[in-house]
Amino acid sequence: MESGENTLEEALELWQEGTNRLMAGELDEAVALFTRSLECKPTAEAYTFRGWAYSFAGRVEDAIEECRKAIATDPSFGNPYNDIGCYLMEQGKLDEAVPWFSQAKRAVRYEPRHFPYLNLGRLHAARGEFAEAILEFQGALEESPDDPVALRFLEELKFKVN
Repeated sequence: MESGENTLEEALELWQEGTNRLMAGELDEAVALFTRSLECKPTAEAYTFRGWAYSFAGRVEDAIEECRKAIATDPSFGNPYNDIGCYLMEQGKLDEAVPWFSQAKRAVRYEPRHFPYLNLGRLHAARGEFAEAILEFQGALEESPDDPVALRFLEELKFKVN
């Protein structure tokens, strides 16, 4: 195995361990592991998840910057587009969030694929744009037919439209 492959393999192992720590709520440990992963080999995943850890710590601007680095590293990875949209929504910047969710929906490499639809649906619902919200939640269900969030929102929106 070439040293470049070892580096990528090591980077992905560190990213996975960082993800496990993040899910366990160990933010500092997760950030340290994502940083070590990036030192081995920069990946869109490690930047995106380090941004996620920053967002959990209330560092939303840093999280957005990490997502921008992820996009620069691999523009086909959809997660950072969706995450930027979410961070902008948190900041009340709904108009700015829309194109990020749209870009996430078009990304070649993105799981779970229905998330940008859900987020754009929530954004439209918050604005009172119920017909647009319904379309987004239906799009989410095309990607993930049994998604309970999309099903619940569609059920609630039926009463607002009729």
